[in-house]
Amino acid sequence: MIRIRSFRDGDLDALYDVCLRTGDAGEDARAMFLDPHLLGHVYAGPYARFSPATAFVVEDGAGIGGYIVGPADTVAFEDALERDWWPALRLKYADSPAPRTADERMRRHVHHPRRARPEIAGAFPAHLHVNLLPSLRGQGVGRRLLDVWCETVAALGAGGAHLEVGTRNARAVRFYRANGFREIARAGEVLTLARPIRDSSRAWTTDRAKVFSFRRRPSSGRAP
Repeated sequence: MIRIRSFRDGDLDALYDVCLRTGDAGEDARAMFLDPHLLGHVYAGPYARFSPATAFVVEDGAGIGGYIVGPADTVAFEDALERDWWPALRLKYADSPAPRTADERMRRHVHHPRRARPEIAGAFPAHLHVNLLPSLRGQGVGRRLLDVWCETVAALGAGGAHLEVGTRNARAVRFYRANGFREIARAGEVLTLARPIRDSSRAWTTDRAKVFSFRRRPSSGRAP
């Protein structure tokens, strides 16, 4: 049985683990990093700390194998990180002016995080990250996660959402496009996709404490 539920404080290590094991365009990035925590410090930890109400995990008999995170208000989230998250990491990790390795790129990000463009954050104020281990892909889990998250951020006032995804991650690009996201910007191999958030007949009626369960079906090889 697969369950989708709200994030709990005890889930943080699992978020970091899934983040790293999907960090190379959806594939395992453990061999790329000398510091296994760096990627999670950028793409998992701050979401758990500053937007836990919009974080959901997927678990089965093997434990947590996926999640969705992302704030309803990207600008406020970025302000919070600049004030209360990045300063401690900047003391721990030196900047890397000419990054070549995965660790160096993340250290560079810690010191110089990119902020969402104002016109994008204005029209699509929420943003998100979805990560699933291979064992949970192709079973509709990603779509269910997205439904729960969209309903949650909509209740917090977000009328649209955006995300960035690399063109190398073709599976993720297909998934997002199949779920209503459209390209609104491109920088090299990085796409910015966005969609409005509105009530949908397939959105689940939920509160953040509810747990959703559904049976695993045979993998079809489709996107998350």
